[in-house]
Amino acid sequence: MLQTTKGIVLRSVKYGDTSLVSTIFTRIYGVQTYMVKGVRTSKAKSNRAGLLQPATLLDMVVYQRPQHNMQHIREFQLAHIYQSLQQEVVKNSIALFSVELLLRLLPEQAPLSDLFDFAFDYFCMLDEMPVEDVANFPLYFVLQCGRLLGYELKGSYTANTPHLDLHEGGFSSQAPVVTPFVNDTDAKALAQLLRINAVSELKAVDMNSTMRYRLLDWYIAFLHQYTQHLGNIKSLAVLQAILH
Repeated sequence: MLQTTKGIVLRSVKYGDTSLVSTIFTRIYGVQTYMVKGVRTSKAKSNRAGLLQPATLLDMVVYQRPQHNMQHIREFQLAHIYQSLQQEVVKNSIALFSVELLLRLLPEQAPLSDLFDFAFDYFCMLDEMPVEDVANFPLYFVLQCGRLLGYELKGSYTANTPHLDLHEGGFSSQAPVVTPFVNDTDAKALAQLLRINAVSELKAVDMNSTMRYRLLDWYIAFLHQYTQHLGNIKSLAVLQAILH
């Protein structure tokens, strides 16, 4: 059955001499694997492999066959033309971290339209925002992905519950005993991020790089309690090296 859908490219690997196998997060069908034939050629006009790089946003016409692990794309084109994301090192590193997170977190073939819409808008905003305003994007992205997948933090930050406790899975009145630890200032900053309603508001949350990395480590450890597939996020080290 032919179907139109938007997609976010998560990964592409070479297949044969001219084809790619691409893993794409689609709005309608969730994460799908597609055979894309004839996109790698020596002719510049025919070579469309560049449109299937990670984080590319697509409009697609696909052949969708139930119970098949490999689907096929009939047509695809850019749904958003990036102006800076692929050229600026900081933005590109954030995008690759975000894509790897989706690749590891998302179940295959499970429609998640709310998460898709959030991620699609997030990549567009990452492209459009000044680079000096994007430092909080990775932490915000992982928080929102966790929330939309149902991994909610317990409780809320108050004067009586100022601690983040990994064992409790949220805000607590008792100081934590399970590593990794974050201090109460970090917990307050995380609570601010959780109240953000739009990506454009992120620059208003005042955090330094050390705080961001502590909270990223803490929240990723939190997610590890709920999924066995997250593993070691390789792009995190690169992100920490270039994002200050």
